[in-house]
Amino acid sequence: MASTQCFLHHHALTTPARSSSQRPIINIKPNQLVCKAQKQAIQEDDGSLVSRRLALTVLIGSAAVASKVSPADAAYGEAANVFGKPKTNTDFVPYNGDGFKLSIPSKWNPSKEVEYTGQVLRFEDNFDSTSNVVVTVTPTDKKSITDFGSPEEFLSKVDYLLGKQAFFGETNAEGGFDANVVATANILESSTSVVDGKQYYVLSVLTRTADGDEGGKHQIIRATVKDGKLYICKAQAGDKRWFKGARRFVENTASSFSVA
Repeated sequence: MASTQCFLHHHALTTPARSSSQRPIINIKPNQLVCKAQKQAIQEDDGSLVSRRLALTVLIGSAAVASKVSPADAAYGEAANVFGKPKTNTDFVPYNGDGFKLSIPSKWNPSKEVEYTGQVLRFEDNFDSTSNVVVTVTPTDKKSITDFGSPEEFLSKVDYLLGKQAFFGETNAEGGFDANVVATANILESSTSVVDGKQYYVLSVLTRTADGDEGGKHQIIRATVKDGKLYICKAQAGDKRWFKGARRFVENTASSFSVA
């Protein structure tokens, strides 16, 4: 094996002949570092002998190559892809219906329950059917959603989506309800938007009943008109679950709804 070794050569001390009348003279030359290339024979005794230093160097070099990462991987956390590929959003799944599309929470299942005229879709939470989304498609003579009037006026024409009061007996005025009234609906927010040239109405409504079920229901209604059809998406969750994480699923589902 060819290798390069460095040797520190010590020059011999030269002491010339001296007579009894002369003091000794010592000639000292500086040490020199000499590097020479030579061949080494590797002795074998029950296998090849490799120096510990050489083996350690090879091990460290291999580890350095194996652990080399790209700059994008050098940061900490999932965003830098240190622990593998970033996770995709599995909380929602896309749904393409007849003339519309939306994203539905992955843990919501399809339901056969039919609540409204023209209902073409209903999904509900696996653990709580109060959290659900419904899509209805019904004929209309309107050319645009704005032909229904303001968002509040439109809601008054589709108030069946909020549920009808089933009890009409006499009750006292209590718990924020008027006498003989056991259900209320309050518009928390209304807005309009335009997507691909189509106008949409969006209303956030809180409904409450006298029995206090779930503390009320948060409902988001998104509607538009296309080709003589009124498309409505209504997503909702109970008030208690709304503040425990259901809000994100309801809002994202409703906002994802659009006509194709």
